[in-house]
Amino acid sequence: MKLLDQLVDERAEIGTAMAAVCDAAAEETRDLSDSETENLSDLHARADSLDARISELRDIQLANAEAAKMRAEITPTQDDAEKATEVRVGDEPLTYSETSSRSFFRDLYASQFHHDPSAQGRIARHSAEMDVEHRDGTTANYAGLVVPQYLVSLAAELARAGRPFANLCTSMPLPGSGMTLNISRVTTGSSAAAQTENAAVSETDIDDTLLTIDVRTIAGQQDISRQALDRGEGIDALIMADLSSAIATTLDEGCLYGDGTSGALLGLNNITGKNDVVYTDASPTVAEFYPKLLDAIQQINSNRYAGPDLIIMHPRRAAWLAAAVDGQSRPLVLPQTNVPQNAMGHGPIAGYGLNGLQIAGIPVVADANVKTNTGAGSNQDSVFVVRRADMLLFESAGAPQMVRMDQTLGGQLTVKMVAFQYAAAVFGRYPAAISQVMGTGLVTPTF
Repeated sequence: MKLLDQLVDERAEIGTAMAAVCDAAAEETRDLSDSETENLSDLHARADSLDARISELRDIQLANAEAAKMRAEITPTQDDAEKATEVRVGDEPLTYSETSSRSFFRDLYASQFHHDPSAQGRIARHSAEMDVEHRDGTTANYAGLVVPQYLVSLAAELARAGRPFANLCTSMPLPGSGMTLNISRVTTGSSAAAQTENAAVSETDIDDTLLTIDVRTIAGQQDISRQALDRGEGIDALIMADLSSAIATTLDEGCLYGDGTSGALLGLNNITGKNDVVYTDASPTVAEFYPKLLDAIQQINSNRYAGPDLIIMHPRRAAWLAAAVDGQSRPLVLPQTNVPQNAMGHGPIAGYGLNGLQIAGIPVVADANVKTNTGAGSNQDSVFVVRRADMLLFESAGAPQMVRMDQTLGGQLTVKMVAFQYAAAVFGRYPAAISQVMGTGLVTPTF
């Protein structure tokens, strides 16, 4: 299941982060600092929560597999027409896979427009396979078909910025219905005070504000000739890789800069109440930027009362940090982690997304969706610092969820294909869990 794989990956990342905290103290032959202890405690809590959820999903997966095996052992008696759409779900290879010679789009087209019984049978079997694969999601509510995930995965090969930050948000399954999420956010909490014997106990009525998040739709379409679908080879991979890559990039951009209007997500940049750190500098240097980054970190510690665990920056900003040297021409960010001396950070600069780079002990994700044309000179970027546990991203299972083929241009022998997904970004529950460093000190770097 896709959700299970995501949770397992996140659990592995947390294990790596926990080991890194302990290793850093061990290398310096010291006890953990207060901030490290708190960070480790937060990581342990998140790990325990993930372990419980992973165990639950694995039980569901096992139950689904057993049910599928039982269905596969039953051979119903049907006439030839029914056998054309017979579905047997077991341990057989998936109907559509990277090694299969069958074309998902070609079968989808043939089943709808040519009424090909063989194609209809394969499409029906694929639907049943996806119903088992995404049982914990809302596949049963889909109006169309789940696209085979091997087609979607090819999007990683295309030259688009993709979704580095969105992949690291706390992933949540989107409810099966409704276009809004309503979350209670406490704005006035209970009070406590020392009590004088027989005197009234401190009391403050709790109060909350309803945080309403809109479910957004991110979509793309292509008009394809019937000749390409009838006689083309590899058209599935070409179309779905491009569409899913475009959808992924748009989703990530929305998570960073969406303004919440006109169908857009509400991204980090526009969360009211976040911690804003302004770095003003006519001749910026990494040494002068570093305290601003630490200020962004401490503001989350001080206002959210929990430690941040992710820094988001443009690849050019990460390279600028790695290129900096001290007065003896020694790099401030070292490429290796073994016994660094006076290092501001460590890890490789080569790579995209979460590649192992850490600054101030916090993982860095290089995301090219971070804008580089902001500010008065249209040449500034920003650096975001966040606590991942508070960055909730609700997505529909099996995204892109649906492919639709409508003969809207039949007179031109053209078929329209539409792919889309639903998503809701919930970043405003704890605005203090977000810091943004911006200003003239983050203009286009020089090397």
